[in-house]
Amino acid sequence: QVQLVESGGGLVQAGGSLRLSCAASGRTFSSYSSGWFRQAPGQEREFVTSISWSGVIPYYADSVKGRFTISRDNAKNTVYLQMNSLQPEDTAVYYCAAHNSYSGRDYRRYTYWGQGTQVTVSS
Repeated sequence: QVQLVESGGGLVQAGGSLRLSCAASGRTFSSYSSGWFRQAPGQEREFVTSISWSGVIPYYADSVKGRFTISRDNAKNTVYLQMNSLQPEDTAVYYCAAHNSYSGRDYRRYTYWGQGTQVTVSS
């Protein structure tokens, strides 16, 4: 099975930056797509960005384009989410997810999930 562990969340002022990490394990994970989602209290889980391990093709939600960047380090088996120019509306629990073929925006399609990490942006 694929296991995912997120880290790097915290409290930051508006305009600041954070980098989230998603450490993955599993012998076939290198061929999986990986995505980042976020969920604020009382709201549905929202697509943030995703990347294909084989094609390295990133996708971004309109709300984060130009501010967030997804990347990977194959040697460390880790996916990153660099978040710049953070705004209060970015406050949420951030989750990483994986699927062996799907890399779209529907969180219900992803097979594996991390436990989430809290990101709080103060005004």
